[in-house]
Amino acid sequence: MANPKNIKNCSNAIVTLLENHGVTHVFGIPGAKIDSLFIALKHSKKIKLVICRHEQNAAFMAAAFGRLTGTVGVCIATSGPGVTNLVTGLATATSEGDAVLAIGGEVPVNERLKKTHQSLDTTSLMIPATKYSAEITTPDQLCEILSNAIRAAESGRPGAAFVSLPRDIGLADYPGNVHESWGRKLLAGPANQVALDQALTLLNGCNRPIVLLGMQSSDAAFAEPLINFFKKTGIPYVATFQGAGAWVERKGGGIYAGRVGLFRNQPADKLLDQADCVLTIGYDSIEYDPYIWNTDTKRPVICIDTIATAQDNAFMPAIELIGDIGATLNLLSVGLKINLDPTFVSVAREAVQAVHATIDEGAGMNQFPVAPLRLIHELRKVITPETHVALDVGSHYIWANRYCAADHARQVMVSNGQQTLGVAMPWAIAMSMLYPNDRILSVSGDGGFLFSVMELETAVREGTKFVHVIWNSDSYNMVAFQEQAAYGEEAGIQLGPYDVVKLAEAFGCIGYNIQSADELPGVLAEAFQSKVPVLINVPVDYSRNSILMQNVIQSFVN
Repeated sequence: MANPKNIKNCSNAIVTLLENHGVTHVFGIPGAKIDSLFIALKHSKKIKLVICRHEQNAAFMAAAFGRLTGTVGVCIATSGPGVTNLVTGLATATSEGDAVLAIGGEVPVNERLKKTHQSLDTTSLMIPATKYSAEITTPDQLCEILSNAIRAAESGRPGAAFVSLPRDIGLADYPGNVHESWGRKLLAGPANQVALDQALTLLNGCNRPIVLLGMQSSDAAFAEPLINFFKKTGIPYVATFQGAGAWVERKGGGIYAGRVGLFRNQPADKLLDQADCVLTIGYDSIEYDPYIWNTDTKRPVICIDTIATAQDNAFMPAIELIGDIGATLNLLSVGLKINLDPTFVSVAREAVQAVHATIDEGAGMNQFPVAPLRLIHELRKVITPETHVALDVGSHYIWANRYCAADHARQVMVSNGQQTLGVAMPWAIAMSMLYPNDRILSVSGDGGFLFSVMELETAVREGTKFVHVIWNSDSYNMVAFQEQAAYGEEAGIQLGPYDVVKLAEAFGCIGYNIQSADELPGVLAEAFQSKVPVLINVPVDYSRNSILMQNVIQSFVN
């Protein structure tokens, strides 16, 4: 059998390529078909190997690195079920625009067509979940395939890429040199000048334009051009759950009217309805279905993005500005001379006031279990500019996205494409590794929390720290209130209780059970002083969840 410690083998070549590309962490779970890569990573002086408790969470952690650094996050798993466990994480990364490279072990090439342990056509399995999926079948292909996988993951709208590494290929000698140009990042220019001129003509002829910011607009690389664009134009803007939010206005640009998503009933939706032109920036239809917000309207839509728009019956852009978002915004800003309708600006400011009025209600809600707006009120007080937030999916994610503002680009991570349960804690662990001196806050429901609870051991072993707040309703509540709205009854949503404090202590963490709303400020302040992860169990009263689906913009209709 080949020697796994052979420094000339393909596994060591992979590590060198990743080091050259600036990868600092690799997340995964070992196994016989991928063990040579683990041996190679063990001896890397530039990459930290993080052993996880579940491959899905390894993919989530890699996705957090991809989203927050702009450099591909990396996860690895063994063959068969090791790779299949990556699928949810990679599908989520692709939907959310997170650059991830996943490397999966496989049986030796000469056993690929045999019924042997853990043999599976994983490259075909990964095609719908990734932007790129390929298997390395000869050593000389190694850098070619890995390089193309990385470029696919990082370019355009980022996403996941998968590479299958048969065991014998990982152990075989690599016949070439790992040049530093393998996987080189692509640099894009601004949109086509003809399209830019058309967009300027259209926008300058409008007096009620609005900007819809999507997930790619929140990339830190575009922050300065985005702020300058709004400083120059003053155009009101709304954002999807992942789009750049209040921080753009705080830094001097535009009027931020709030977030839109899931249900067309926010003050920002009313403003969107009154616009005579919509400019989307980095928006993907998966964030907020066009048939909800753009049906039965003849106003033109202009799209700024890194890739061509997926056309839809309800979303046929008049002009598409395809290229680097920042460079395109810089050029567009120069020629814009829009005379905004004062009435439209007034409606935008009323939308802002409506959102803040709802937020302000929370301060006086003292009932127990805790009202969502009271919990939002307390969380807003502890979210400083140096706090990074990871949101899971559930009823809490709607409340938090609508009413928790961000201070900088990608301060808040959320799964708004696949709406995947269990992302918050793995993301929080990754955030703590990236920002060890900052506050990390993660939030989940009691259902989603148990999807990833095993990673508490990983968190403690790796010395990470974060505060995780559990909105506890003993149910899958986001499903419950939507079932109630659609069918007048609920099914399959009831969950049982568990002891959060004992669970925390079992992993070497700290746990709290909240017994009144007034306990929250003191417990949160104490929790952020901890040197280990903290779990805070908050019984939540979701009885007012029906308002999440009600028409909350009625006062603006007439």
